[in-house]
Amino acid sequence: MAKLEIFYNSACPVCAAGINSQRQRMAQDMTAWKDIATDENLVCEIGAALDTVRHSLHVRDETGTIFVGADAIARLMLETPGQRWLGRLMMWPPFRPVSRFLYDRFADQLFAWNKRHGRW
Repeated sequence: MAKLEIFYNSACPVCAAGINSQRQRMAQDMTAWKDIATDENLVCEIGAALDTVRHSLHVRDETGTIFVGADAIARLMLETPGQRWLGRLMMWPPFRPVSRFLYDRFADQLFAWNKRHGRW
């Protein structure tokens, strides 16, 4: 298994742009990029509903731990050269609730926007 498995949704143009940028920064042999827009059955690997993964990024690490939303972004950044400090900041206990709140509000709006535009 790769060190990280990233479950993302390329049907969302904002999400796809973020993932494409992240892929360029990370070692490809350490990551498995799993696009649920091209294979919806991938969500079964993490026991999540399709709309849950459409709404929020999911990352599974080498121990099998699944990170969702802001925690998933933080986990991804912890493995990204030049962004590790940001991953640590997002996971820092005093800041973690803030990063989760901000991510969740943004994800809610983005999910609704994509749905209005018929992307799923």
